[in-house]
Amino acid sequence: MMEDDRTVLRASAELFRAHGMTTIFGNPGSNELPFLAGLDEDFDFVLGLHEQVVVGMAEGYSRATGRPVLVNLHAASGTGNAMGALTNARYAHVPLVLLAGQQVRRTVGQQAMLANMEAGMLTYPLTKYAHEPLSAADVPRTLSQAVLEATTHPRGPVYVSVPLDDWSEPALPDDALLVERSVTTAGAPPERIARELLAAVDDARSPALVLGPQVDAAAVGDPAVFEAVVRLAEHADATVYVAPSPSRAPFPTTHPNFGGVLVPGIESVRRQLSGHDTVLVLGAPVFRYHRWEPGDYLEPGTQVWQVTQDPSEATRAPFGRAVVADVAGAVTVLAESVRDRGARRPERRLPAARTSPDGMTGTEILEVLNQHVHDRVVYVNETTTLDLEYLERIAIDRPGGYHFPASGGLGFGLPAAVGISLAEPEATVVATVGDGSANYGITALYTAAQRGTRTVFVIVNNSGYGALAGFAQRMGVPDVPGLVLGEIDFVSLARGYGVPATRTTSREEFDGAYRRALQADGPALIDARVV
Repeated sequence: MMEDDRTVLRASAELFRAHGMTTIFGNPGSNELPFLAGLDEDFDFVLGLHEQVVVGMAEGYSRATGRPVLVNLHAASGTGNAMGALTNARYAHVPLVLLAGQQVRRTVGQQAMLANMEAGMLTYPLTKYAHEPLSAADVPRTLSQAVLEATTHPRGPVYVSVPLDDWSEPALPDDALLVERSVTTAGAPPERIARELLAAVDDARSPALVLGPQVDAAAVGDPAVFEAVVRLAEHADATVYVAPSPSRAPFPTTHPNFGGVLVPGIESVRRQLSGHDTVLVLGAPVFRYHRWEPGDYLEPGTQVWQVTQDPSEATRAPFGRAVVADVAGAVTVLAESVRDRGARRPERRLPAARTSPDGMTGTEILEVLNQHVHDRVVYVNETTTLDLEYLERIAIDRPGGYHFPASGGLGFGLPAAVGISLAEPEATVVATVGDGSANYGITALYTAAQRGTRTVFVIVNNSGYGALAGFAQRMGVPDVPGLVLGEIDFVSLARGYGVPATRTTSREEFDGAYRRALQADGPALIDARVV
């Protein structure tokens, strides 16, 4: 095709190719057919059977690669289906480019069937940027802006709606310049701020680090960040906590300085930080609470510093001094210059798992997972009854080794695991998912079977919404309807989608099934009954 004959579709494809966005997650509809049919063979379309699953798979893929990912949605209805998963992507700072099909341009105002009315407003406030170009000629530039918006800190999902007849329109000659565009954010904090941060840590009697998902996301692209934050903790002799409601693991959970996950309540956080006079929060909000525990935020005299890449995280915090800067740069500067106190801590030891005469417990599942590991295991967790124990008991010692839904939106676990498997085919991805949340993303099993991913799905099955039952007890409202699910045959469901599956009722059965699943060439599911 001659340069002068380039279409909007061709110019857009060149743009996506320049950004490495040739894997597309989607579920096609009529508005999207001209776009999909016109793509070259180097584009790989990953089919999902529901848009929530599609976005979840794309999030997993982006988390594993650290790159922007293209998602194809069907008009307003497909976008609506996707928005539950979009809450997780938004709070996880995942750079997804959501591309929705629109009706023929001249019929949108008539509200023709499948017209996406007020498309730019549909995903607000869950996207950083949302737009429908005012002309076909502006589609490639709009998509370029969307990609750069998604990948510029604070990263996040963006949304573009394109009328289906725009793709065949002529592109502008200057659209060729779009593939050369880039946006670079300056790195480490200014020298004056760095000196203040160093002084705060060096002068502290008992410093603590509270690490968030931005640290792990930076380390996926540069493993030296992981090494630097370990060096910072060791030299400062700081206890390292993971910020409340962690969506990633920003520190080796086997390290002697690891102090666990902060419980997401005001009183709980105050109590856990009470022994520290200086707290440095890196790459996390201050703080994302969940439980309502009224009380004072901090003990008198506790000083809090926050370094984040998200200005909104900095401005909305109710306490502390905030610095908006590149987290990787800040970690590197601090690790290179902090005073080495010369203290090193003894090895961490965990208590034995809780057991029950009535059957296997969820803690025993975690213990079994931790006994059978190799260098390339990635864990995805959507068992909200075990979220506080997970990082305490599972060995995570490399970047990108753990993933949890950032906004708590159910339906994350199964799709994200498939997306990570597609991004890291040499890894074994182990997804522990509650039986309640599994139903939100069950169709991800279809994609796992079709693609032959090395994914082990563990359904932690207590026949109900166990986390909600716990909340109901703490809130003094135990008689809530709808918390008991009864028997759901996940083995039959999995086999129906093409995934081999087995059911276990004891630790011994689960141990054997899990070892076999780790040796499988493709996906496997274990329906693990717990008490």
